[in-house]
Amino acid sequence: MTYRYRLATVFLMGFFVDCINIFMPAVALPTIAAEFHVGISAGAWVANAYMLGLTLAIPLAPWLADRWGARGLMAGSMLAFALAAWACGEAGSFGQLVGWRFIQGMAGGLVIPVGQALAFNRFQGPERARVSTLVMAVALIAPALSPWLGGLIVDHGSWRWVFHSNIALALAAAGLAWLWVRDAPATARQRPDLRGLVLVSAALAAWLLGMSLYGAGQGSGQGLALAWLGMAAGLAFTVLYAIHARKTAHPIVELQLLKSPRLRMSVAVYHAIPGVFTGVNLLNIFYLQDMLHLSAQATGRFMMVYAGGALVSMLVGGRLYNRAGARPLFIASMVLHSLGIAALAAVAAPADPWLLAAAYGLMGLGGGLGANTAQTTALLDFDGRQTQQASVIWNLNRQMAFSVGAAFFLMVFNTLATRLDAGRAYHMTFLIASLAGLVPLLQLRSLHTPKDHHARQQAHRP
Repeated sequence: MTYRYRLATVFLMGFFVDCINIFMPAVALPTIAAEFHVGISAGAWVANAYMLGLTLAIPLAPWLADRWGARGLMAGSMLAFALAAWACGEAGSFGQLVGWRFIQGMAGGLVIPVGQALAFNRFQGPERARVSTLVMAVALIAPALSPWLGGLIVDHGSWRWVFHSNIALALAAAGLAWLWVRDAPATARQRPDLRGLVLVSAALAAWLLGMSLYGAGQGSGQGLALAWLGMAAGLAFTVLYAIHARKTAHPIVELQLLKSPRLRMSVAVYHAIPGVFTGVNLLNIFYLQDMLHLSAQATGRFMMVYAGGALVSMLVGGRLYNRAGARPLFIASMVLHSLGIAALAAVAAPADPWLLAAAYGLMGLGGGLGANTAQTTALLDFDGRQTQQASVIWNLNRQMAFSVGAAFFLMVFNTLATRLDAGRAYHMTFLIASLAGLVPLLQLRSLHTPKDHHARQQAHRP
């Protein structure tokens, strides 16, 4: 195996560990919420805490890699991840579980941008579509197998083993990182933008807390006041960071890179497809288990249908990308994905498995095509150090899309549930989500031509 594929393997293992820790615990959330006597909004913080940890760590990762070396950082963070996974499984209270999930997210967040930058810098030009396809293959295997496996563990064992089952894979990733990754020559180290890091983390935390409190605080004047205060704080921290980034030579997140139409469009699509899907899937897990009384294993099985649709679209999209460019693939992906979400609104009984399968199949077709196209497109305009900085934005956006998608649609559902019965509130939320997934269609003009730069390069190759 060549060195660049060794780098890609280590990155993909870390990425796989990250993905399964988003999807596998989600299937266990109804059981965890019941054991610790918390509601849906509070239970979602098992996922939100993990995302916050990732968000805090991702911008620091490039500086830490310069300081400690990519090899030591990637191996050490995977060891810390394994320790946190064990502690999550041993948590004696909901607060302990949320705290360890935050630490687990921080450990995972140190691996992803460093590994992605190392791997992508070894695959230039049209070859990036190849490594992007590998990334998306991992992103398909994780949501396909982990919810079903998580459901099997919950139904026949304990939710605690959902976390313990990650330990061996994290240790294997740590070992391969230590054996295979070479440290690059030392470069001048820039002082990390700690003020920017605090502002970014505070903004996301305030937004998520505000949306969670808004959904949970319906009917309570004090709860709604706290929710609005949280969202106002989130807006204030966002504005403060934007001002700070303009005045700082090397901000923790280089917002100037968002001038790239490809990166900007990819960011929007990731919120509209994987972000929206995260919120919809989380709600649908509670709907299927609490309202339709399906088992955790049966609930997780539908993600296999999703993965099957995503695999088909990924293979087709990978072949079409260099011929057609990003624009038509983005359009098709958003339409298919939104049709699948809308189909969930018609599911009203356990006797609708074929409708559920069709919904997840359509979401998979759109999700695989959209995420793969966005992954391939996002970093095309960058190389060298800019690739690492753009990778920070891309991976930070990936985690924010998951977090915001889950928190926002939980807020929508909880708001509707005060005015409608639970079944209608779920269905109305799914319809709203299907429309939200089409919003980036309004931004497609920023991709000036149907074919991007590398598509034209490929067409003119002898």
